[in-house]
Order: sequence, then C-alpha cells, then structure tokens
Amino acid sequence: MSTPGRGLHGRVLDTLGPAITAGEYPPGSVLRTDELAQEFEVSRSVMREAVRVLESMHLVESRRRVGVTVRPKAEWNVYDPQVIRWRLAGADRPHQLRSLTVLRSAVEPVAAGLAARHATAAQCAELTECALGMVANSRGHRLEEYLVHDIAFHRVVLTASGNEMFARLGDVVAEVLAGRTHHEVMFEDPDPAAVTLHVRVAEAVREGDAARAEELTRQITVGALRELDVLAP
Repeated sequence: MSTPGRGLHGRVLDTLGPAITAGEYPPGSVLRTDELAQEFEVSRSVMREAVRVLESMHLVESRRRVGVTVRPKAEWNVYDPQVIRWRLAGADRPHQLRSLTVLRSAVEPVAAGLAARHATAAQCAELTECALGMVANSRGHRLEEYLVHDIAFHRVVLTASGNEMFARLGDVVAEVLAGRTHHEVMFEDPDPAAVTLHVRVAEAVREGDAARAEELTRQITVGALRELDVLAP
C-alpha cells in the first residue's frame, strides 16, 4: 500500500523497500541508481530522494566510487514503522510478528503498571472509551473497526505510563496490530477473553491498581503469542 503524500519517490520506495527487506537484494548488493531510475521511469533526483529515505532507515549506505550498498539486517532500523510494515508484508512475517509480540510482552505489562500510577483522569476516560469501542466491534467480522480502538487503547497505555521511551513505541505496536489484521493473522472475530482483558486493564488503571494492570496486560500479550502459534507458526 502506497503511503500518500510521498510522490514519485514514494512509489519507488513501495517497491524497492519491500524487495530489500524480503532479501531480493541481499546484504552487500550494489544498487545502480541510474539503472533503477530507468527501471522505475523516474528522474535521478527522485531516485536519490528514495535512496536518502532508505539510508535514514539504515537499509542501504552510499559510498563514493562504490555506489548504494544494501546493509546487513543487523544494522537496519527495525523500529522504523515503515520497515516493520515492509517486513510484515513479506516472507519474514511470522518471525517479525513473533519478534514484535515478544517485545510487546516485555514492555506493555510494565507500561500498564506505570499507567495505573500516573494516568490522568482524561487518560483513564480515554482508555475506558477505547475498551468499550473494542467490545462494540468485537462481533460481526468488524476487524477494521476493532483495530482502530485496539491501536488507540495501546497507545494510551504506553503514553499514560509517563515514560517517554515507552510512549515512542506506540507506532511500533500500531504496526504489529495492523499487520496482524491486514495479513489475516487474526481470527474472524477477536478472542472474547482478550477483549474482556482489555476492559479489565482499563478498570485496573482507573482504580490505580498497578499490580493488577500489569498482570492483566501480561495475559493479553501471552494470549497474542498463543494466537501466533496457531495462525503464524
């Protein structure tokens, strides 16, 4: 899916980025920008702009007299939402989903415990609203509508933790939740137990019960890992 507002270089990125992350251009491969400009029927300046974006993601590096070289996977900015999206669209999806879900299991329970201590009244209200939105859209194959509230819920938890490092992971969590939905690594309707857990987390945060908020959120992430065992082994 092309990202709006990026013009011609965005069209190049939407093809070249997934190709690199899928391994079609292995680490060490040299990309000839003149040849790619011809292939994509764009100007050299457009091609250079696309390369600059790929460089910012640490997917490639430009060296004088060498050209544009694909970097090893270990050097990629794996937290970049666009890199996550590309990897989820390719053959690396099961590994990427598991890796991201394990990250969530390490971070989100702690964030929920902190949110129970630091959330404002407005954040508590927003969390409850998101949980109720999830309940309202948890039946009838309304996964896209459910996703909107699910992403918002987890963003609030991370932000309400009061930890700016956790808050910045909101886009990462959003990508993994969206990826599960858009690549059909979800049941047709969300697991009712998981939906109920989100409601209970909102209650625990509102009541200031940090231990309960952390434990309930851990149950959510453990459940997500179990779903992957079934849907993306």
